[in-house]
Amino acid sequence: MTTMVLPSHPPDYTCFSLLSKGVARNASPPRREDDKDGHYVFAVGENLTSRYKIYRKMGEGTFGQVLECWDRERKEMVAIKIVRAVNKYSDAAMIEIDVLQKLARNDATGKHCVQIRNWFDYRNHICIVCEKLGPSLYDFLRKTAYRPFPIDLVRELGEQLLESVAFMHALKLIHTDLKPENILLVSSEDAKLAENKVCITIA
Repeated sequence: MTTMVLPSHPPDYTCFSLLSKGVARNASPPRREDDKDGHYVFAVGENLTSRYKIYRKMGEGTFGQVLECWDRERKEMVAIKIVRAVNKYSDAAMIEIDVLQKLARNDATGKHCVQIRNWFDYRNHICIVCEKLGPSLYDFLRKTAYRPFPIDLVRELGEQLLESVAFMHALKLIHTDLKPENILLVSSEDAKLAENKVCITIA
């Protein structure tokens, strides 16, 4: 089996020290105004509630930002989507949470789609906590100069994605935005579907 080598980002545990500038490690950061577009303003190393500590920014889109954070309770890195403080995006986030929870209830192995860990409202921002996975298929291709995958790997990833789509259809859900950007690599041989906010329910 031919495999891909995924880039790694080892945690910088220096930012997880018990004290930071004399402030207890679980203390909330000072309140700040959101930016002009409603994005949450943060600094690396700050807390997002007493449970999560911000490690780095992973990405930003129309809906908001995704941060890589340390989960103190589960002792693992997670991806937290912080939705813009705009009503239409907050409403869409609640629909996405419903979809993610439905998928999680029916996917005991967690192998088909990105798994939700938690969600909460923090300073008027809906925050969705999910498992931390590797880069998207698009990002991986871009970083490797779009070199083609070996045919056996294409076949294996394709089979996994078809199984994931069939799993969603069995739950009367349709993913309406299948593309490399919404396929996250779990390992060099496995992938999961993401961006479940673009799912629709079949009546």
